[in-house]
Amino acid sequence: MSLIPEFKIGIWNAWIFMSIFLLQMLVMIFAGKRIRKRSHVSQDAKRNNFDKYISIIGNLVWLLALLYSVFLPLQPGTIWFYVGFSLFIIGLIIMAVATFDFITTPVDLMITKGSYKFSRHPMYVATFFICLGTGIAALSWLFILLSLIMVYCFHQEALIEERFCLKKYGDYREYMNRVPRWLGLPKT
Repeated sequence: MSLIPEFKIGIWNAWIFMSIFLLQMLVMIFAGKRIRKRSHVSQDAKRNNFDKYISIIGNLVWLLALLYSVFLPLQPGTIWFYVGFSLFIIGLIIMAVATFDFITTPVDLMITKGSYKFSRHPMYVATFFICLGTGIAALSWLFILLSLIMVYCFHQEALIEERFCLKKYGDYREYMNRVPRWLGLPKT
């Protein structure tokens, strides 16, 4: 890991890992208007100025990471690549399952099946694994730093979503008591 980030356009750059987010967006677009609307809880949730700024910062940092990935070479053949790739694969699996659970649950129902049994926010968990894995596979302290900033911003976003769900779904409190916010086995 060098102090000065490497910028080089190439086929084997980190964009390969980060392109999963673009693929997920396409799936959401083609899943239908009602699914897209549900994926934007923030439009209906009450936000103070701090929440609004954190949301903007989180999205800008995510976009910056996505753009940076185009210029960030992966480091195949190193142990760090394999560690990062493993984290990426974990994130990819969580993202695929969470997206499937999201689009196959009726829009007016709370999502509690599949990956949502182990995390109230599996897509944020997946995003963290994907981005951290990408940063490690590319040996980029800057990408890892962007990933950690995203974690903070997405944590704040998760709190907003939970406040919204508490108002929208009568049994969300019970779900919160049973399922961890980030990752773990459900309480019985």
